[in-house]
This record gives sequence, structure tokens and C-alpha cells, in this order.
Amino acid sequence: MTHRPKIAFIGAGSTVFTRNIAGDILQRPALANAEIALMDIDPQRLEESEIVVSKLARTLGVAARITTHSDQRSALDGADFVVVSFQIGGYEPCTVTDFEVPKKYGLRQTIADTLGIGGIMRGLRTVPHLWSICADMEQCCPNAIMLQYVNPMAINTWAIAAKYPNIRQVGLCHSVQGTAWELARDLDIPVEEIRYRAAGINHMAFYLEFEHRQKDGSWRNLYPDLLRGYREGRFPKPSHWNPRCPNKVRYEMLARLGHFVTESSEHFAEYTPYFIKRDRPDLIEKFEIPLDEYPKRCIEQVARWKEQAKAWREASEITVEASHEYASQIVNSVVTGEPSVIYGNVPNRGYIPQLPQGCAVEVPTLVDANGLQPTVVTGIPPQLIALMRTNINVQELTVQALLTQNREHVFHAAMLDPHTAAELDLDQIWQMTEDLIAAHGDWLPSWLSRPAAAGLAA
Repeated sequence: MTHRPKIAFIGAGSTVFTRNIAGDILQRPALANAEIALMDIDPQRLEESEIVVSKLARTLGVAARITTHSDQRSALDGADFVVVSFQIGGYEPCTVTDFEVPKKYGLRQTIADTLGIGGIMRGLRTVPHLWSICADMEQCCPNAIMLQYVNPMAINTWAIAAKYPNIRQVGLCHSVQGTAWELARDLDIPVEEIRYRAAGINHMAFYLEFEHRQKDGSWRNLYPDLLRGYREGRFPKPSHWNPRCPNKVRYEMLARLGHFVTESSEHFAEYTPYFIKRDRPDLIEKFEIPLDEYPKRCIEQVARWKEQAKAWREASEITVEASHEYASQIVNSVVTGEPSVIYGNVPNRGYIPQLPQGCAVEVPTLVDANGLQPTVVTGIPPQLIALMRTNINVQELTVQALLTQNREHVFHAAMLDPHTAAELDLDQIWQMTEDLIAAHGDWLPSWLSRPAAAGLAA
């Protein structure tokens, strides 16, 4: 790529995230003159992001071009990469609705952005907006690569590939590299001395290998150390990320499955039927499961943001730090041809033969001037595949509801969700889903306002 690379940020009003990704990009020599096109529908948040990214460029002394756009097609015009990061409906009203309506039925959640009834609703209101980006990309930048950071990641990736198969896309998450850092910290081993291979679906990928480099150059399996530390009560150590969220659920699943999952315990507790039960408060206490965790984080983030936005407005320079996100690595590899390997969420085209074709899988992915080249992973233990399938069922029915505008599939997705089915009977599931659709109103596609077929909803 010989021209100035253009990176469009759709949802650039997520200023902290935009600052992290833009900062990563502008620190790379080959990308220092990139065009950063910031787009958001909120003019105040867009202005804040422009201030931050412009100050980043000045701090780094680079000749980047920063533009702002309220029109999506304008931002996408001629883009080489499209970074997507938005939350449809925000914390208020939509996240609050996703938590409060199920509570009336005794269904408690922790994060509710990926699976479960909260993840289903989030997918229903998010995918149509991602499709609109894809439609504009086909017209404005058909060869661009979409770097998609929106949850529910697996539902989104699957739905994009199903309707817009020619869009080059990858769903990006920091759970694989983030969890490796957490486990290295538990083991008191520098993360640079650890190598791993992981595969699965987003938020339910597992480390198939997790090894420590020895002084003689050989590699030692670290799973016995992790299991021994858990059984002796030394692991998990207090969470570096959030003291409310220790890793007890994931270590327990390691003891049961033989492999460590790559997304947090607070997430994993609601992907399975084992940990959150309204008549078992002892389980909540034993595994220290943080119910209603995501709303708490949202409230804390809003409070922090007000102070951070003021500080950034007043600062003459912005501190430049490197994040653990993959976006700049991908952009750099495509632009320069320098190969790198990331963990990407992509439609399954035989990359994990044990999982259904078309579903979204998370696998090691080679990136170079040819773009994204996912690798094939075989021989995943059957117990891990079986657990993934319980989540894939929910993802598939949600995607099918969106593709076919079949309202009944939303209810089918809810009844097959492991946590929901463990807590509620069918009448409760149907009525709760109806209540959520009604409460979300215009945030959801209009076809959802049609009444359910006779005999399906109570």
C-alpha cells in the first residue's frame, strides 16, 4: 500500500477506546501519516475524540490527518480499514432494560452483552446497524477490512458473513492475550516466556497448549502448575483488573474440563447453567460471582469519564501508551507486509472442522499484505466442543431471527440459552422475552413488534 492509509472509526465517540487504538496506530512508523477519520452521531463525544486524537498526534510529532464526520458514508469513503466500536442503546436505556426486566422473573446476570437473554437483545439491536455499515462499505470502500470490536461478537460476526459475505471482516477481542497475562501473573512467570495455542468461539475459546520456555530451550506444560495452585488455594490471586471479580469460576472449570477458558469468570458464569442459581446463594458466595457487574462498571465508567474528559481537554499533551489490542498490528501487517499472528473471530470455513460451517470461530490468524488468513485447528477435546455448541445454538437462532425476520426464533434462542433454561420454565421465558421486546421498543427492528404466532407465547 503506497498511499496514505485511511482508517475510519465508526463509533469514534467511544473516546477512551478510540484513543487507545489511534495511539497504537500512530506509534507505528509506517502508519504515522495515516488519515484517521472519526465518525459518531453524538457531536459532543465526536469533538472530544477529535481533541484527544489530535493531541496524541502532536505529542508523537507525526503528520497524521485527523478528520471528523457525522455522516457514515463520508467517513468510509476510500477507507482501507474500518474500526467499529459502538453500543446501540447505551447503558441507558438498553443495558438497564436487559438487566431489570429479567430480574422480575428471578433471572440474574453478570455482564449480559454476549449470550443469555441480554446478549440476544443486544444482538437484535446491534446487527442491523452493522449491516448498514457493510452496505455503505460495499459502495464506498469495498476492499476495506472491518475491524469489529462490538459485542455480541460471535452473533455479529456470523450475521455479517451471512448477509455480506464479500466484506472482509474480523471480530477482535482482548480475552486471549489478556487471560495469558493474568495466568502468567498467577504463576509469577514473565508473559514473554509463555507460549500458547487457543481456539474456540469468542469468550469460549480454550488454551489447547499453555507452556513455559525452559533455560535449555524446551517447553514445559503449565497446566499441572495451574491445577496444583488452585487445589492448594494459592490461585486465583486477587484480580488485577477488578477486585469484585476473582477467577474462581474459570479455575473450577479448568479442574472439570482440563483446559482454561479465555474469557473472564464473570462472563463464563452466565454462559453455563452451573453457577448462578436463585435458590443457591451458597454458589454465588463460594465462587464470588459479581451479579449485576456490568451496570456497576457502566456507572463507574461514566463517573470516571467526566473527570478524564476534562483532564484531556485541558492537557497540552496526551500520554501515549501501548494497548493490548490487535488493531494496529493488523493495519501495520497489511500496509507493510510484515507478518504477524493475531487471534481473530471469523466465519467458520473449515477452520474448526468440529464446529458448524458459518458460525463464528476464534482462531490464530496470520496477517500480512494479503490480509487475514485464519489457520485450521483440529483435535479440540470433545468436552470443549460440546460446551461451545450450547452457546452456538443461541447464536445461530439469533442470527436466523435477524436474517429471516422470524420473530419466533428469538424465543427459541432464549429457551435454548443454558443459564436462562436452568432458571425459568417455558412460560416464563416466553413472557420475559415479550416484555423485553416491548420495553426496548424502537431500539429493536420494527418486525419484532409483530405479535407472536398463536400458541407460541403465553
